[in-house]
Amino acid sequence: MTLPVLKPDATIGILGGGQLGRMLALAAARLGLRCHAYAPDTDSCAFQVMRHSTCAAYNDEAALERFADSVDVITYEFENVPAETAAFLAARRPVIPDPKVLATTQDRLAEKSFVSGLGIATAPYAAVASPTDLASAVTAIGVPAVLKTRRLGYDGKGQKMIGVKDDPAAAWSGLRQVPAILEGFVPFEREISVVAARSATGQVECFDVTENEHRDHILKISRAPAAVPGTVATRAREIAVTLAEAFGYVGVLGVEMFLVREGADYSVLVNEIAPRVHNSGHWTLDGCTVSQFEQHIRAVAGWPLACPLRHGRAEMTNLIGTEIESYRQWLDVPGASVHLYGKTEPRPGRKMGHVTRIIPDAAGPQ
Repeated sequence: MTLPVLKPDATIGILGGGQLGRMLALAAARLGLRCHAYAPDTDSCAFQVMRHSTCAAYNDEAALERFADSVDVITYEFENVPAETAAFLAARRPVIPDPKVLATTQDRLAEKSFVSGLGIATAPYAAVASPTDLASAVTAIGVPAVLKTRRLGYDGKGQKMIGVKDDPAAAWSGLRQVPAILEGFVPFEREISVVAARSATGQVECFDVTENEHRDHILKISRAPAAVPGTVATRAREIAVTLAEAFGYVGVLGVEMFLVREGADYSVLVNEIAPRVHNSGHWTLDGCTVSQFEQHIRAVAGWPLACPLRHGRAEMTNLIGTEIESYRQWLDVPGASVHLYGKTEPRPGRKMGHVTRIIPDAAGPQ
């Protein structure tokens, strides 16, 4: 399907109603574009800022039909959109990024195979679909290792660490023996990511390499630019560009990577790909001349991408669970910007908002 070039007042459909959809809609509004969110949850925080919204199940074909008729193009704010939903909508409107990318990134084994097939390093891995597979994988990869479900895993969900004294079979039982992938544990020095955007014409723009700190498997702090050698930053951006081009990607994607020291040098290994705007790119809302959300909207609309210039050193802190109650302490901090997502229930592990602090560089925008 040919991708249209939208005009202001066109409507972009967004599958999903979380904070990423919310921030996409706010970015679209700046450009005179409207958004229509589709999500099954009545309390979806994105609904609060949408011109239109549909609350219906992802398998409700009548609702999906009406949704498709009301929009010009469709994108998504999370990668676990059911494949059947994406296919149903793609037959009626352009879905960006292509649902084929979803099919690859929704399956950890397919994703790892895609990445390694491009000659890009990953942790060693093996498929696990039976007790025999599990035993063979442990023998080949060794322990410590991480057993992960092939599907529906994020923020540490759907994975079990296997140590020297642990029973691999018990770990797999803990994951209900669903198809899985065993990954060798990577002794990384730090975690980094690259948020990149690619347009339908092949233009690619990358934001600065970001350094990420996780707590309880959930991103807590991102810092940009990452404190890494220039050669590492160049390699990380090259990897993101290679992946975007290999996918024929349109939109923003986040590439999570491990930085591993090898003597006096470093190697960069790809951990995961997120085919959407990414939590580690939230700093771009306040720290850059264009945000990741605007870049995604530009790509989906068929518009040229902007060249991002960083305003200064940025640090983004997620407000998780009851930490949202501390938002007032940030309101008068110089250089701080507070973003609250409008969620009503601060459950443990739930991302409720974030704060970005910008420290200007003496040399000006980068």
